[in-house]
Parts: sequence; C-alpha cells; structure tokens
Amino acid sequence: MSDDSFIREVNEELRQDQLKSIWRRFGPIAIGAAVLLVLATAAYVGYERWTASRANASGDAFSQALDLARQGENDEALSAFAELEETGYGSYPLLARMRAATVLVAKGDADGAVAAFDAIAADRSITDVIADVARLRAGLILVDHGSYADVAARVETLTADGNALRHSAREALGLAAWKEGKREDALRLFEQIAGDAAAPRNTRQRAELMTELIAGSSAAE
Repeated sequence: MSDDSFIREVNEELRQDQLKSIWRRFGPIAIGAAVLLVLATAAYVGYERWTASRANASGDAFSQALDLARQGENDEALSAFAELEETGYGSYPLLARMRAATVLVAKGDADGAVAAFDAIAADRSITDVIADVARLRAGLILVDHGSYADVAARVETLTADGNALRHSAREALGLAAWKEGKREDALRLFEQIAGDAAAPRNTRQRAELMTELIAGSSAAE
C-alpha cells in the first residue's frame, strides 16, 4: 500500500469517527427540532382552518341577519345580531352592533338607536375611525329626533378640516342649525361644503341648494 492510500484511509476513518461523534452529540437535538417543526406547522395549519371556519360561520350568520332586516323582520334581526355580538368572530360582533342600531331606527326607536351608537363611540376597544362613524350616525338620527345641541355634541369635532367625515358632519350640523333658526351657522356650514373640492358631488350639490334656500329666505324677510 502506498503512503497516499494509507493517508486517505486514515483520513476517511477520522472523518467517520468525527461524524459519529457529532451525531451522538447533536443527532437527538436535530430529531427533536424536526419533530417540533412538524408539530408547529400542523398546529399553525389547524389554527388557520379553525379561524377560517369561525369567520365563515360568523359571515353566514351576519348575512342571514341582514336578510331579516331587509325583509322588515326587525325583532328577528335584532335577536340574530345580538347573538352574533356574543358568539361572533373577528369584526362581526362590532358589525352586528352597528347594524342592530340601524335596525332600531327602522323600528322607530330613535332613542334606542342613538344610545346604541353612543355606546359604540364610547367603547375604548374599538378604533377611532369606527367611533367617529358611530358619532356621525347618532348625529344624523338626532337631526330629526333631537336638538342642535344634541347633534353638535356628537359631530362638531368631526367638522374640522382634514377629517374624513367632515362633509357629512357639516351637513348634519347645518341641517340641525337650519331647523332651529340658526341661519348664519347653517349658511356657514353649507358654504364650507359647497366650497370644498374634496366633498362628494351629491353632498356638494345638496349644500349648494341649501345655501340658495337659506340666502333666499333671508332676502325674503
């Protein structure tokens, strides 16, 4: 046997001994890590399927409750929304609260609807955007069922420049002001809407009509 062959065999034996030593030291750890990876993957996939199943069930329940509301079966719809508030998943409990308040309006319970929207707006667990929408909804109801002060208490902060809801908030407050004879306040609010290029076209057109109406009534006097 040549020296080169002998050296290669010795090196091969040494490598095998090193591999065996490494496996004895780290083999169980590698196996354990592989098992944990498989279990973690299975748990993640199972959780995803479970959450998807809950979301789908809540979505179906919400759609069924909406159908009841559209059909005018208000009591049944309110019951369905109440159950969804308790057992729903994800954003559906909050959607159920919002929609239930709207059903109360359709049922003729304006006070109950305003109280429901006020409760949502005061809920610190929801986002500021949803709270602002709830304030606006309460204010819109109070245009017909409350005073200017009632409406202002909900929407006045939303009328600030830059607020995404400012157009609707100004319209609600303007209508409430017009109802109570606060013509200057109403005119100012409707002029703000009419002069805001970012306002939706329909909202701007209504504001222009109201501006003309208020100006015409002032001239007539």
